[in-house]
Amino acid sequence: MNDQAPAGAARLRPSRLGPRDVLYVGSAGLRSRPTRVFLSALGIAIGIATMIAVVGVSSSSQAKLLAELEKLGTNMLVVTPGRSMFAGQDTTLPKEAPGMVSRIEGVESVGTTGDVPESVRRSEKIPEEETGGIAVKAVKDDLPGVLRARMRAGVWLNDATSRYPSVVLGHVTAERLGISAPGGQVFIGGRYFTVIGILDPVPLAPEIERSALVGWQAAGELLGFDGHPTAVYERSADDRVARVRDLIARTANPQSPTTVSVTDPSAALQAKAATEGAFSTLLLGLGGIALLVGGVGVANTMIISVLERRHEIGLRRSLGATRGQIRIQFVTESLLLSGLGGLAGIALGAAATGVYARTGDLPWVVPLWAVTGGFAATLAIGTLAGLYPAVRAARLSPTLALQAA
Repeated sequence: MNDQAPAGAARLRPSRLGPRDVLYVGSAGLRSRPTRVFLSALGIAIGIATMIAVVGVSSSSQAKLLAELEKLGTNMLVVTPGRSMFAGQDTTLPKEAPGMVSRIEGVESVGTTGDVPESVRRSEKIPEEETGGIAVKAVKDDLPGVLRARMRAGVWLNDATSRYPSVVLGHVTAERLGISAPGGQVFIGGRYFTVIGILDPVPLAPEIERSALVGWQAAGELLGFDGHPTAVYERSADDRVARVRDLIARTANPQSPTTVSVTDPSAALQAKAATEGAFSTLLLGLGGIALLVGGVGVANTMIISVLERRHEIGLRRSLGATRGQIRIQFVTESLLLSGLGGLAGIALGAAATGVYARTGDLPWVVPLWAVTGGFAATLAIGTLAGLYPAVRAARLSPTLALQAA
């Protein structure tokens, strides 16, 4: 007796698709319809580009603010006189306030300004009431070091020039007076002062940018300055800022500490850096909506592709392709379509961020989490968009599909 089974009774093995085969059959539909692929991927690309650009622009702006804060420091406090709680009148700081503040443990440097009740004009021919919003302040030599201010042109006041009619202009003051270089003169308190320097912008002290700064001694002798400081700027060690804040009001004015105002000028920049991305949440949501619309377009493309390729599906099924292989083919096609749109969107979003950063003199920052998260979102949408068409394709009867062709 022959124990060998007939050839027709041999057990059939289902066909298998390797990764390369899956990629090939999954990309077949994309290669045959490039225009449709481009239009479908465009929706995904626009959504991802919007999301990447929004996050990138926000991150670039925040990076610039943080770099500026790092350069300016967050260890400066400003002491100014407040108002009396009982009489409601303006108060003054003692003349000794700067010296007393400098003796607080942890304080590294102190700078002082005082308001001078005079106006500054380009010449005596300009009416006195036309001040242009410019204040005159008496300053001491150490102010630039505390504010970390830099000279745009010329020099700062020193022991010699502080005694004579010399003036340093904030950059806004110089623009309003039409002075672009040292050497000119401005009219203050009935006499001309020679401009010896112009400051760069001072972000932590914007009031300095709109002031004409004269020496402490010259202000007292030539302009009738009473010697009372109206702002004391101090820098302390980073780990002592909180301790100094607790002591500084009682030290600056021991007799009336409740009338002393203490502010942190870097707080505004810190708050701006912390909330830089708040408004971008809305735009990020719009980008997400565009991405979902793109996903609907991909799903629609895949459904049409299944309807158009019923003959191909029936032929493959009749040649031994399983339902699982048909599902893999169409899910792969959807993933490839979404992935191409995602890559294009990432490139467009990064390019848009680069253009914005270049025109705004910002660092170019595109967070890695935004890139990876955006691309993962495209793959997830591609999977969801291709799942129903893939299941629908796998359920087609080979006989009916071939007859429909």
